[in-house]
Amino acid sequence: MYIAGVDVGSTQSKGLIMDDERRILGRSLLDTGANVVKAAERAFALALEDARLDPGDIAYIVGTGYGRYKVTFGHAQISEISCHARGAKLIFPDTRMVLDIGGQDSKAIKVGAEGEVLDFSMNDKCAAGTGRFLVMAASYLDVPLEKIGELSLQAKKPVNITTTCTVFVESEIMSHLARGKKAEDILRGMHSAIASRSISLMSRVGIEEKVTFTGGVTKNIGMVRALEEGLEMTLNVGSESHYMGAIGAALFALERATVLVV
Repeated sequence: MYIAGVDVGSTQSKGLIMDDERRILGRSLLDTGANVVKAAERAFALALEDARLDPGDIAYIVGTGYGRYKVTFGHAQISEISCHARGAKLIFPDTRMVLDIGGQDSKAIKVGAEGEVLDFSMNDKCAAGTGRFLVMAASYLDVPLEKIGELSLQAKKPVNITTTCTVFVESEIMSHLARGKKAEDILRGMHSAIASRSISLMSRVGIEEKVTFTGGVTKNIGMVRALEEGLEMTLNVGSESHYMGAIGAALFALERATVLVV
């Protein structure tokens, strides 16, 4: 039996195909863009192509993420909070907390022994402390987004960033540049500022010892390092971290498909 999870985020959409033994057979990743319905359909189609399967082979589909209700071909829609918790528990069984930093929001999720959500806190009122903040910083500093994490680790004299607001950060960056500060020192300060804000978010629900980091920002080594330094612990992070929501959605799909079969 094959099932699918489609995670339609505000910035990127992910599709994932899994079998009834919880093996990942195919995945996809693409920018969501303006047409959310098309992004969901495309993510599913590309994941199917990667798994070398046809739509008719899929027993159950669960949509999740910001655009989960636009997964019109799905059988059910489940909150990304529940899906990230369930996915993290599969990939990292010792997970007790999930920190998800997405393109437009961030979430701290306390996770139970079975992958259930015990509590959560969410920042969705502004782009502060999210991937969007890093995108803006890369643009202002004229550094490719995929390079800012590595560059931040080269800092010798990190600056203190006093704002994590995307509205005011440009003027602060320009002020530091005018004073001769290097891009790597500014970026290190920005990563530290986001880490501090994320840790504050986690503190609202109580920081646990086993933290799994999820979302697209997990690809940024500078962000991983800043969080680990701030938390004084090693994070659970790996190649599937970007797909954690889709993995969790597929697990919920498997659970529901199994009930239907029985």
